[in-house]
Amino acid sequence: MKGNRDIEVLIVEDDLRVAEIQKRFLEQIEGFQTVGIAASYVEAKTLIEIMQPDLLLLDVFFPDMNGLDLLKETKQQKKQMNVIMITAAKEIQRVQEAIRIGVFDYIIKPVVFERLKQSLLRFKDFHRKLVQLEEDGYHVTQQQVDQLLRKEVEIGSNEKVYLPKGIDPLTLEKVLEVLSREGGGHTAELVAKEIGVSRTTARRYLEHLVSEEKIEADLAYGTVGRPERVYVVTK
Repeated sequence: MKGNRDIEVLIVEDDLRVAEIQKRFLEQIEGFQTVGIAASYVEAKTLIEIMQPDLLLLDVFFPDMNGLDLLKETKQQKKQMNVIMITAAKEIQRVQEAIRIGVFDYIIKPVVFERLKQSLLRFKDFHRKLVQLEEDGYHVTQQQVDQLLRKEVEIGSNEKVYLPKGIDPLTLEKVLEVLSREGGGHTAELVAKEIGVSRTTARRYLEHLVSEEKIEADLAYGTVGRPERVYVVTK
C-alpha cells in the first residue's frame, strides 16, 4: 500500500457474468482498479500470489471450494489484503464466521451499485488512513485506532460522524437533501414518499437527526388533521 496509486482489486467469483458486473461497477468508482478475475480455487490462489491485491471481492459458493476457507487461508498466511464478501449466503452462521475471520464488509446478492459504492468508498478512506499511518511512523494514537475501527463517514460539509447500527449514510444523505428543500417542515410520511422507504424507516432517520441536533421536531397539524411531528433543519 504505497503512495497514491489505485487500490488493486481481485474479483473471486465463479459466475463470470456477475464478475463482469462487479468489474464495471468498480470502473465507475475513482481510485479502484480490477487486476484480475478468478473463477476457481486454483485461479484465486495463483492470482493472489502473483498480483498481491489490496482487496478481494469474494463469493462463498464455488464448485471446488468454500470462499470462507480461502479467506481463512489468506489470514493464516498473513496476506496484506482486505476482503469484502459478496454472496448469496444469508445463513447467520456464515455471516458470523466471516465477521470472526475479519471481513471488511458483507454484501448479500444481488449487488446494488450504491451499496457496493458505499462499502468501497469506506474502504478507500480506511486504506488511505493506513497508508498515511505507515508513512508517518510505527506508533499510533488511540484516536487513530478508533477512526480505523469505527464506521466513520462524512455528512454535509465535511463533518465527520459515527453512525449507529441501522443508519445507512446514503439514506441519511437522501433524508437531509429532502429536509433542506424549501417549503417548511416535513413529516415522516412525506420524507418516506420522497426517498421511497417506509414511514417507520423515515422516522428512525429523522429521530436520529433530532438526537444529533441536526434538525428540530415540533407538533403541528398534518394532512390527516391531527397533531403529528414535523421536522425542520436547524438553522
